[in-house]
Amino acid sequence: MRWDGNRESDNVEDRRGERGGGGGGGGAFGIGAVLIGLVAWLVFDVNPITVINLISEMEPAAEQQAPARASAPDDRDAKFIRVMLADTEDVWRPLLQAQGERYRPPKLVMFTGATPTACGRGDAAIGPFYCPGDEKIYIDLSFFQTLGRELGAPGEFAQAYVIAHEVGHHVQHQLGISAKVDEEMARSSESRANALSVRQELQADCLAGVWGHHADQARRILEPGDLETALTAAARIGDDALQRSAGREVVPDSFTHGSGEQRVRWFRRGFDSGDMAQCDTFRARRL
Repeated sequence: MRWDGNRESDNVEDRRGERGGGGGGGGAFGIGAVLIGLVAWLVFDVNPITVINLISEMEPAAEQQAPARASAPDDRDAKFIRVMLADTEDVWRPLLQAQGERYRPPKLVMFTGATPTACGRGDAAIGPFYCPGDEKIYIDLSFFQTLGRELGAPGEFAQAYVIAHEVGHHVQHQLGISAKVDEEMARSSESRANALSVRQELQADCLAGVWGHHADQARRILEPGDLETALTAAARIGDDALQRSAGREVVPDSFTHGSGEQRVRWFRRGFDSGDMAQCDTFRARRL
C-alpha cells in the first residue's frame, strides 16, 4: 500500500502508555483476550456503552491519567494511523459538501489497555469502536496483531478498512442515520434490533468501500493484492466466521454485523461504485 509522504491528520490523540486502568501489550486481559474482545467489537460497536461498563465493573477502578504524550518521530504505526485518518478526511469532506453538509472529522484516539471515553471506559478487549458521545474513534493498535495473526487478515489495507469502517459510523452519526436506527432498535424485538444492526454495519462497510474507491482514484494508494487483504478481513470478521471459530452453531438471527459474504459484498459495492447512494442497506431487499 502506498501511503508514505501523504498528508497526516492533526485529529489523532496519542494516549498510549498512559495509566488508564490497563497494561501494555493488549490490556489487562492480555493479547489472547483481544481475540475474544473482537467478538464483542462486532456485537457492540454500534453502541459500546454496555460492554465497556461491564468491563469497568469487573476490573479495579482506573488510575488517574497522565498527560497525553507525543508520538515518537519514527513511530510508523502512529504515522500510518495519521495518514489514513487524513485520507478519510480528504475523501469525506467533498463528498458531504456535495450533499450540502459540512464534514466534521472525528478524532482518533490511540490507547494502550484502557482509556476513558464519553461512552464509558474504553478497553482494548472490545476492539476498535466509535463513540458518538464525543465523536471519537478509539483503537488499541494491538488489535491489528490480532487481525493479522489470529484471524489471518494481515496487510495495511486490511487495517485501513477497519479505520474506514469506524469513520463510516461517524458519517452515519453526522447524517442522523445512527440516531434513527437507535430509536427504531429501542422499539423493536431482539430479532428486529439485530436485523437493523446488521444493516447499519453493512452500510458502514459500504461507506468504507466508498472511501477506498476515492482514495485510490485520487492518490493511487493501492498496490496489487491490497484490495484482497481488505476483502479477506471483511470475510474473517463476519458473524458466521466468528461463530464457527468460537465452536458455536451459526445462527443467522443472532447476527449483528452480517455474514462474511455480506460484508465483502457491501464493501465491494462501495469500492466499485464510489457512490454513497449505493450504500442504502436499509432499503435493500437483498443484503
